[in-house]
Amino acid sequence: MSDADVVIVGSGATGSLLAAHLGTSGRRVIVLESGPARRLDQLVSSTIWSRRLKWGGAPVRTEGANPVVPSFEAGWGTGGSALHHYACWFRLHPEDFEMASRYGKGLDWPLAYDELRPFYDSVQREVGLSGDAKLEVWRPRGAPYPMPPQPVFAQGEIIARGFAKLGERVAPLPMAINSVAYDGRPPCIQDGWCDAGCPTGALANPIAVYGPAMRKAGVQLINDATVTRVLTDATGRRVAGVDYVDAQGTMRTVRASVVILAAFAVQNPRILLNSGNARHPKGLANSSGLVGRYFTSHGAVNLYGLFPERTDNHMGRSGGQLVSQDHYAKDPKRGYLSGYTWRIGNALKLADLAGIANSRGDLFGAALNEFMKRAAQHLATMSALVENLPSLENRIELSADKDSHGLPLARVVHSLGEDARKCLEAATEAGRKIFTAAGATEVWAAPLRTEHLTGGTIMGSDPAKSVTDGYGQTHDVANLFIAGPGLFPTSGAVNPTFTAAALAARTAQYIAREVRT
Repeated sequence: MSDADVVIVGSGATGSLLAAHLGTSGRRVIVLESGPARRLDQLVSSTIWSRRLKWGGAPVRTEGANPVVPSFEAGWGTGGSALHHYACWFRLHPEDFEMASRYGKGLDWPLAYDELRPFYDSVQREVGLSGDAKLEVWRPRGAPYPMPPQPVFAQGEIIARGFAKLGERVAPLPMAINSVAYDGRPPCIQDGWCDAGCPTGALANPIAVYGPAMRKAGVQLINDATVTRVLTDATGRRVAGVDYVDAQGTMRTVRASVVILAAFAVQNPRILLNSGNARHPKGLANSSGLVGRYFTSHGAVNLYGLFPERTDNHMGRSGGQLVSQDHYAKDPKRGYLSGYTWRIGNALKLADLAGIANSRGDLFGAALNEFMKRAAQHLATMSALVENLPSLENRIELSADKDSHGLPLARVVHSLGEDARKCLEAATEAGRKIFTAAGATEVWAAPLRTEHLTGGTIMGSDPAKSVTDGYGQTHDVANLFIAGPGLFPTSGAVNPTFTAAALAARTAQYIAREVRT
């Protein structure tokens, strides 16, 4: 007999949503989380504390011209990376789903925007989004936001005047953060500590949003449970459960009728590749050879400027105050296809990873001290998020190095494509002009970086060219599903969490209606 109808690996944004939805539908659900148990009242607004929320599991080997940073992107403990995410919730645009068909580059999704639109709408009601759909003129069709927009402080207002002088538009940044009391959760206090978690529950992390429903539905959450492999039955055509190592180092097995891998984008392929057997010699769900392939990270660049007036840059949210997508549309005539999104007026702290001191890594001693005196009151920033087209060579594979359980580590190879590089150059130049127009006395750009992890278990209509179908159901094994941004065939130029959540809601509905356990 199975221990559960459904076992879910990972308690992040998609794992918790799936657990709450499927548990509420009457399924017996067990969630296995590799990190420790966490509660909202344990969260502390501290740069040191925020490091504890980042990935603390098996290390990841990274290579390539633009290596990713999984230790920063991934989470560790209940809520996963969504416990400390910046809550910038955008919809992908319709053209993002049809890249190959429209432009002859990238890949197509197995579903169109309009098929996902109802789930965008339902998830934003469930989670609670703040924004202004009318001012956000680039936003695809959909229901209005359930909350009014977040406030704009001096930093956002100052940068916005630069956009206005150049004839470009801005709008309130759409955020999964309460601007007013919503569904029993209080409004944001605007102290800019999103990166360290949100103890008030104003930020829509999985503990605050899905914890109550999971408890009511009797979902069993097991922490400190590191999944090592997915098990198949004797035929190899169905999964039977998973093996995991508990907090004491004991190997345990959970039997289930359905397995959903909702771990982070690097760990899902690693688990599949480590689950190979005689019937699946290349790894589970990997008859296409594409498990780990088309792994994609966004390109990103931060612009900084010093202004004569006070910017109040400690106020607001880590993700920013305003957005502009005037350069999101794809146009191959300009010499590159990718577009980008500006996230404007991020709240800054003195010395954290994205903080004031690290905005000038070239300064030391007295020069850094003098800069900090000015920047603490007069610095402003915004970041461009750039689409990186999918590449077969960007990949997750198994390393020759092994973890403490004797399993091969993940090796991630990633480089930004030429298209993304050209777009980043254009965005950097545009950002300098915007800050100058806004009245900055000094303007500079940080080094190019990567942000977010998508792909590696892509969905598609053709089993020979993808790992799952449009519901995240693997082509090779009918009762094995995958959730999260790893499903994305293309990344668009927006943060992935909203789309990952909408896909998970669609998958939960499909499993509840169509999959027998």
